Formats: sequence, C-alpha cells, structure tokens
Amino acid sequence: MVEAPTTGHRERMVPVQGGKFNVQVVEGGSGPDLVYLHGAGGFTGWAPFLERLSQKYHVVAPAHPGVAASEGLEHLDNLWDLVLFYEELLQDLGLEQPALLGHSYGGMLAAEVAAHRPDRVSKLVLAAPLGLWLEDTPVADFFVLTPSERDPLLWYDPQSEVAQAYGRRPEDPVERMEADLDRTKTLSAVGKFVWPIPDKGLPKRAHRITMPALLLWGDSDGIVPPAYGPAFRDLLPNAILEVIERCGHIPQMERPDAFQQAVEAFLES
Repeated sequence: MVEAPTTGHRERMVPVQGGKFNVQVVEGGSGPDLVYLHGAGGFTGWAPFLERLSQKYHVVAPAHPGVAASEGLEHLDNLWDLVLFYEELLQDLGLEQPALLGHSYGGMLAAEVAAHRPDRVSKLVLAAPLGLWLEDTPVADFFVLTPSERDPLLWYDPQSEVAQAYGRRPEDPVERMEADLDRTKTLSAVGKFVWPIPDKGLPKRAHRITMPALLLWGDSDGIVPPAYGPAFRDLLPNAILEVIERCGHIPQMERPDAFQQAVEAFLES
C-alpha cells in the first residue's frame, strides 16, 4: 500500500443551536465536500483513510453528540432529534450539498439524513450500515459482545496486525481505565438511538434516498452480515452494491486500498 502524502488537517469545536451543542470536528483537504459519520466503535479522529480521501476531497468528520469531546447528547430524545441535529450541523458548517460517507451506525445516520433532506446530499456511501433488520439474519448485538466474541465478527482475519492493533488495550492502568470509560460513553451515546437494534423505520423512508448511492460490504462481516447489502440495494432507488473480498465489518481499516478505490470511483462517476 502506498502511503498518501500528508495534506494537513485541523481540529475544532463547532457550536450548534447557539452553543446548546458543541461538536468536535476534524477536517482537511480541498475539493468537493465529503462528510464522514463514524460507527459505534468511536470517533476515529483524523484516521489514515480520511487522510487518503483528503487528497481529492474536503473531508469533514464530526464526533457524534456524546462521543469524544462532543457535547449536547442530553438535548436529543430520539433518532428524529439526531437527524435534525445533523441537518443543522451541515448548515452551520456551510456544507450545502456534500457527499455523505457513513460506516455502520454512522451509515444508518447518513441514510436517515439523506431520506430527510435528499436535496442536501449529492451522493451517499454506506459502508456496512445499520438500519434494517432481517429476522433470519440478525445484526449482532455488539453492546453485549466480549472482545473474544466481537473480534471474529469484526474481521476477516482477527490475527492480522490491524485487527490486533484495533483491539489492543493500553498497558498503563490509568490509560486503560480511560479507554474503557471512553468506550462505555460511546456505546451509551449510540445505544440511545439504536438499542434495541431492529430497524427504526428506514424502509418507510428509503424511497426518498434518490441520490446515487454506493453500498459497501465485507464478504466476512459478522456484525451486519452481507445479506443486508441486497436488502439495502432493493430499497434505495439509485444504489449499487460492491462486496469487498476477504474483509469484515471495517473495510476502511482492513482493506483500505479496496475501500479507497471503490469510494473514489463512485464519487468521480
């Protein structure tokens, strides 16, 4: 894998609704606007895949309310509140019609924002999104999984260097405690809107997602199984599905080259 040159990025706090919310945002690069919504694993900061995307796009990645340094979760009661919050955040960031890229939980949010305001989203990329429920192929309840149960579901190769690094806990006791608290805080913020996991009504709204959409799935995803790919594709009016081989639930980390190529090819088409 060839490393992308560094473009530089910045981190800032963005007030929304007059400071009722204060949102941690990282951004960098130049070109068409691309907003990344992270999954339930937590805020990635300026991750390597965002750096690579920033070679061609102006990438903006917020932390969800209640995650990392983002504040204001207590002002959101349900998923509808969260969707309206993201509509206002995009407006306050001056992003008139960005492409949205969402992973897992972030994919569910990206789909809901696109259904609510299809006029505000140019293109949509959903990587293993939550948001649907198939009775014969349930989504894994990642809220209760232990690391030993979770890792084989997250990765095609749980023994790979990237998988081991992802699951490695800090050796320092204080840092380990802080990491555990951060994970608990993140799952609590996510759980407010997705637990219990069955869908929140997206199938009734999916016909509104009329912009071009790319669905990305790892063929070995044990969290949101690949069967959900065709289910999403059948609901969205203008969607294509691409399955990445030898890949689990986090393609941007496990198969970054394939992920990058698929996203860029779609956004440039």
